[in-house]
Amino acid sequence: MSNTAIVTDSNSGITPDEARSLGIHLVPMPFFIDGELFYEGINLSHRDFFRRMSSGADITTSQPTPGDVLSLWDELLESHDDLVYIPMSSALSGSCATANALADDYDGRVYVVDNQRISATQRASVLDAVDMAQAGLDAASIAEILTREKLEASIYITVDTLKYLKKGGRITPAAASLGTVLGIKPVLQIQGEKLDALSMAHGLKSANAICWMLWNAI
Repeated sequence: MSNTAIVTDSNSGITPDEARSLGIHLVPMPFFIDGELFYEGINLSHRDFFRRMSSGADITTSQPTPGDVLSLWDELLESHDDLVYIPMSSALSGSCATANALADDYDGRVYVVDNQRISATQRASVLDAVDMAQAGLDAASIAEILTREKLEASIYITVDTLKYLKKGGRITPAAASLGTVLGIKPVLQIQGEKLDALSMAHGLKSANAICWMLWNAI
C-alpha cells in the first residue's frame, strides 16, 4: 500500500489545527500588510486579516519561498513514498509554476496538481486527495484524478470594495471610481484558470442574492 503525503497551502482555508487533525501538511501563504510580513494561520488569523483590510491597510500577497517548500517536501519524503502538492490555481499565483519547477528534481516522488482551484474548491480537492491516499492510491494516481476533474467546480463571489480588483489590474481605476460612486458590486465566477465577471448589482445585498441564486442552480 502506498504511503502518500498530502500537502496544500493555506489558500485552501484549511487551518493549522484542522490540517493536523486530518493528516494534511500545510504551507502557510505570506502576506505583507503595511510592509510587515505575516504568514496566514501562523501569526495572522482570518479575522485579523479582514479587520486590517477593512481599515484600509496596504495588503500585498506573495508566494512561499522555495526553501520553505523544499524543506517541507524533504522532511515528508523521509517517511513517505511520495507526495501530492495542491497549491492555489496557477491562474492566480506563480507559486504553482515554482512548485512544478522544483518537483522536477524529485524523480517522480513529488506531484504538483494544478487543478486550478482556490478556497472552498481547493479545500474539496485536498479532502478528496486525503480519502484517496487512505484508500491506498499513490501520488501519480491521485494527481491524475484531481487534474481530470479540475473543471468540475465553480466559485461565485462578490466584493465589498473594488480597491483590490483595481490594485490587481482586474478593473481600470476609472471603472473602480465609477463603481464605488454608484454602489455597483460585481459578481465574479472562478472556474479553472478564468476569473470572469458574470453580472453587476447595485449594492452588496443584491450581489449576494445573485451569488446565492447561482450556487443553488448548480
